[in-house]
Amino acid sequence: PDIIMYGGMDAQGGPMVKQMKELGIKAKYIAGDGVCSAEWPKLAGGAAEGQYCTQAGVPPENMANAKDFVTRFTGKYGPIQVYAPYSYDAAMTLIAAMQKANSTDPAKYLPELAKISYDGVTAKIEFDEHGDTKNGAITLYQVKDGKLMPMAMNVGGKTEKVGAAPPTSSMKSDTKAPADTMKSDTKASGDAMKKDNKAQ
Repeated sequence: PDIIMYGGMDAQGGPMVKQMKELGIKAKYIAGDGVCSAEWPKLAGGAAEGQYCTQAGVPPENMANAKDFVTRFTGKYGPIQVYAPYSYDAAMTLIAAMQKANSTDPAKYLPELAKISYDGVTAKIEFDEHGDTKNGAITLYQVKDGKLMPMAMNVGGKTEKVGAAPPTSSMKSDTKAPADTMKSDTKASGDAMKKDNKAQ
């Protein structure tokens, strides 16, 4: 085969690439986010060099407003986890929809969620008529010198070749600090929930 697509985890993906090399298999190897970790090249014993994996989203360095989030997250929890910025945006977008509806009742806040436009850490959060995010993203990585390097990103259907992520210092930070936003929004959402519960 020209390409072997593997959909498992890095613990098996590493030895698999190693065995491919030992068996003389020349096919290119590409895997999903279960393999796309810093451990994968190590587990492959060098055999992953030049191979590929994909991961949903983009690196924090390429996110619209992630600089302050990354600083706060790493300061409190250590190295940033892969989907932490996206989980944060998901929670904050849901809270914003509840605030607009002044309710925690899904029947009331889901219509608000469908038409919301929220400036998140990762990107502007908006949904299309099918309920999919308009700025959905995926990144293609290649192993170079034993490390995962981003080679191309597709955001909102547009692909950009990047070669390598820019330094952290190049990230934009012109919005209100996400952690401060979360505190104020969470409090406001809590007040909305109390009002809604009383009304019910």
